Amino acid sequence: MDSLLIRRNDLHFILYEFLQIDELSKLPRFAEHSRATYDAALELAYGVAETQFATHAKAGDEQEPVFDGQRVHLIPEVKAALDAFCDAGFMAATHDYGAGGMQLPAAVEQACMALFSAANIGTVAYAFLTRAAANLVAAFGSIEQKARYLQPMLEGRFFGTMALTEPQAGSSLADIRTLAEPLDDGSYRLRGNKIFISGGDHELAENIVHLVLARIKGAPAGVKGISLFIVPKFRVRDDGSVGARNDVALAGLIHKMGYRSTTSTMLNFGERDQCTGYLVGAPNQGLAYMFQMMNEARIQVGLGAAALACTGYLHALAYAASRPQGRLPQGKDPAAPQVPIIEHADVRRMLVTQKAYGEGSLALCLYAAKLLDLQRHTEDESERVRAGLLLDILTPIVKSWPSQYGLEANALAIQVHGGYGYTREYPVERFYRDNRLNPIHEGTQGIQALDLLGRKVAMAGGAAFDALLAEIRLTIAGCSTVALLAAHAEALEGAVKLVADTTRVLLATLRTDSSLALANATVYLEMCGHLVVAWTWLGQAKAALRTSVTTAGNADLREGKLLACDWFFRCEVPKIAVQAKLLQSLDRSLLDMRVESL
Repeated sequence: MDSLLIRRNDLHFILYEFLQIDELSKLPRFAEHSRATYDAALELAYGVAETQFATHAKAGDEQEPVFDGQRVHLIPEVKAALDAFCDAGFMAATHDYGAGGMQLPAAVEQACMALFSAANIGTVAYAFLTRAAANLVAAFGSIEQKARYLQPMLEGRFFGTMALTEPQAGSSLADIRTLAEPLDDGSYRLRGNKIFISGGDHELAENIVHLVLARIKGAPAGVKGISLFIVPKFRVRDDGSVGARNDVALAGLIHKMGYRSTTSTMLNFGERDQCTGYLVGAPNQGLAYMFQMMNEARIQVGLGAAALACTGYLHALAYAASRPQGRLPQGKDPAAPQVPIIEHADVRRMLVTQKAYGEGSLALCLYAAKLLDLQRHTEDESERVRAGLLLDILTPIVKSWPSQYGLEANALAIQVHGGYGYTREYPVERFYRDNRLNPIHEGTQGIQALDLLGRKVAMAGGAAFDALLAEIRLTIAGCSTVALLAAHAEALEGAVKLVADTTRVLLATLRTDSSLALANATVYLEMCGHLVVAWTWLGQAKAALRTSVTTAGNADLREGKLLACDWFFRCEVPKIAVQAKLLQSLDRSLLDMRVESL
């Protein structure tokens, strides 16, 4: 039986046929890699995810962390799984060989991470946060900071967090109040409060490295006055050993509907006026630095949502194939055996919808990971710039579309199970609860929409938007002469024109009435998401028709990809026209409605 996390042949198809990541081995960074090493990494991930993570997902959900006033208690399986993750090398998978890493491409590494997310997103979240924090320290930390904090994080001895949100500010980082006062030795004394800090306290590692946004005393107001600090839970001595406790106090745990084995914390910095922090980079540049970690986390959130959609689909598919209930409409004999519910048309509707949402989202997220590889490691300057532009404009879509539609896929997985789907005897209700956090994580859908329309579409004179449409049109051109795909290529070309025309209307309005344009930003984000996912499905369908797929005994895979592509173009792509019409009307209803009438 294949894995219920993500099908092996589907993951291999996306990586090798759709994304053709074998090409990455031509880059000097990955010259020592081949499909054999990529497959080995994937198989290792399958093994650790299934034996160490999936096995305690239910227990971790039911026995969430407890704070006794002194320390946080988690079930022991959480630490065992994370130790296995680190021992297998996944914490440092993309880092240099010299740092103990594997120098894996991000596309392969993210495929591995999708397996861990599908297995147990609540436990692997600690690792995701640590890896993103380590990457930020690697990019912007001083030589001394890298020596003191980076290597222990890559080894899994120290874990990491991102501490942005404050109770009074929420997502409005311009309003944070945490204060940093410089000391004579070059360090800073921090005072403030942070909330919803995932992984903010635990005893899973020797230390926790908090990356904290704060204002240096006298800094400008707003986002221009934000700096970034390393604030360890325990101070680290010059020899690298862990010293005394820093003045970082756990005020309490927040209990969420999902990700329940991940501690969500309220942290107080400087209750005793002894909280020591260390400035990362230049003063007042903290938000710019943090955006690297935030953007990495956005892609990770989208990937986690896609993985949960995929595993929910596979569980629903297995249930539908084994659960007998009812008879087909033409079956009039009540004495005849019941049929598996997968034989019923409406159940198939729910299954193919999940497949289209989950596998389409996964392909999009791994495409973004390949762009990251090209942006960082290609020696072709024009290719590097192009990859960077595409990654910039796709990041809010990668975060938001899988979060919205992956959640819908999980709702359908519950529906396929009927009444059993709402019970905790089956994992699909947990997948839904876990995924419900992703539309909020790392910026709500509305914040991603403001980023896309308010920043990314217009940046660099529209260069990123133009690059995206050019890529989509390349796929259209490659499919327009393929008999099975020509109609879809034509439909996608029509959708591209609608999106381009709508974008021009909104950008013109943005210059004259930004409130009106941005009031429509969330619908715009959803429209662009549908366009991009339709593009990934057309690309997957084209890849499915290649000889390498059709002759490899993958008839079911090929047929499934073509089926899902057909369904998406018939049932989802037409929504783009509806959304475009609404957007071009410059709907004012949200601005005109009185608060009192709500």
